[in-house]
Amino acid sequence: MAIDPIKTEKRIKETIDILHDLDVPRKQQNKRSALTLLALLDMKIDTPWKDASSPLLGITEMMDYFRDHLGVTYAPNTRETVRRQTVHQFAQAGLILVNPDNPSRPVNSPDTRYQIEGSALNLIRRYGSPSWGSNLRRYLKSVASLRRLHSNEREMALIPVKLPNGDELKLTAGGQNKLIKPIIEELCPRYLPGGIIVYMDDAGPKRKETALEYLKDKLGIKIDIHGKMPDVIVHIPEKSWLILIEAVTSHGPIDIKRHIELKELFQKPGLGLVFVTAFLDRQTMGRYLSEIAWETEVWVAQTPTHLIHFNGERFLGPYGREG
Repeated sequence: MAIDPIKTEKRIKETIDILHDLDVPRKQQNKRSALTLLALLDMKIDTPWKDASSPLLGITEMMDYFRDHLGVTYAPNTRETVRRQTVHQFAQAGLILVNPDNPSRPVNSPDTRYQIEGSALNLIRRYGSPSWGSNLRRYLKSVASLRRLHSNEREMALIPVKLPNGDELKLTAGGQNKLIKPIIEELCPRYLPGGIIVYMDDAGPKRKETALEYLKDKLGIKIDIHGKMPDVIVHIPEKSWLILIEAVTSHGPIDIKRHIELKELFQKPGLGLVFVTAFLDRQTMGRYLSEIAWETEVWVAQTPTHLIHFNGERFLGPYGREG
């Protein structure tokens, strides 16, 4: 039987209203998070809120529930989005429990299951009733973890990166930053001693402005603030080298096109350019091997003590001039 889309939208709006009242972070006050909570409550479009329950579900089972009982289909490749951008935050907020049936089960196990937390379930069963407001106030006072998530939301998502000079910088979690951290902490000390970290992607707009000022004032290179910078830039004044590093997690390596782009962007008489593509592991490198441009270097975080040189005439250094 077809599921009434009007009833589905009404139920989703009610659930977003609950998430808003629970004061979860704004990024989790959306349709995806509402569907997730409905699945974890076994709430179909006609189920009264007082009959909400607490099934044990994995991510795939939640997505099957969206489709079968709420008429919303998500592609299989969005599974990680549901897990990382909704379920993880629900668990941190104390709204749901992870593996309550087997606390010793690793959280990255394919058998991981999630369940609505008991006091949250009792509260949600009162949604729409005269006692909702008073019960909500009591719940929010009792769940300290929810308040900590809201106030520390940004801090929880940061990756600490220690610079070669001992200073510490924090980057937002996810994406290529999980690779930028070992680039700074492993690659630079081994192969670029004396190097100055001029730029790191996602370190904030202020740091980008500082990097652009450095390139202009120290090296005479003027780049528009919207220009496509490499992920990491390191300057070695003693050798007059500028190392341009691309971190490959979702985007490709320094191929011929990108090699030419970077040369045109950073070329300056007397300055040697070194191009490095960094990968997390050799398996990822293997997928891009045929695309990597000659006269570039490759570094793999999995084996940090080795470099791969895409040309044999020199070890590590710029091409087209004496190092």
